[in-house]
Amino acid sequence: VKLQKDLEEVKVLLEKATRKRVRDALTTEKSKIETEIKNKVQQKSQRKAELVDSEKPAAVVAPITTGYTVKISNYGWDQSDKFVKIYITLTGVHQIPTENVQVHFTERSFDLLVKNLNGKSYSMIVNNLLKPISVEGSSKKVKTDTVLILCRKKAENTRWDYLTQVEKECKEKEKPSYDTETDPSEGLMNVLKKIYEDGDDDMKRTINKAWVESREKQAKGDTEF
Repeated sequence: VKLQKDLEEVKVLLEKATRKRVRDALTTEKSKIETEIKNKVQQKSQRKAELVDSEKPAAVVAPITTGYTVKISNYGWDQSDKFVKIYITLTGVHQIPTENVQVHFTERSFDLLVKNLNGKSYSMIVNNLLKPISVEGSSKKVKTDTVLILCRKKAENTRWDYLTQVEKECKEKEKPSYDTETDPSEGLMNVLKKIYEDGDDDMKRTINKAWVESREKQAKGDTEF
């Protein structure tokens, strides 16, 4: 709720702000708060799913697991001059038939499907890879409790700073000019305070007016959720 109110306030201020510098700072802050809200929603859903799973008695779970597909979200990756390597930990994966581990590559994506591992299937789809890969040169290896996906770089000896284009855009949006460790509300206050202190009279008037109007709007209770 607190983050949602911060987001609404930033939106109100953005509507009122006319100066580019003020708008840029507020837009950065808006992205940061939206990312934080999204992360918190995902964490809540995950916790809820884990809680539901932990409450199921073993006798009920056993008959339905065969058709259940788990989405893989945890992985590690590194790179060499020729390959981008993705490591996925799956306990017991080396004990199932190798044909149960399938990977499909395109020039900018791959998807992994592991079938019938301890009664479940596991899938992972990664789209919008940062750079093109060679479909023919890419492959997978199954090691003890691990699936290794080898994406052959089309352009050898080039460094990938991120695995996907989306990750790159998210990380670069999250590089604000102020301390990221602070509370989101505090971050917004610091941004506005800095702009206010550095600004001329027009800028100060703009911020003051927008601030007062946003407070009045909140007090009347017409903040939209």
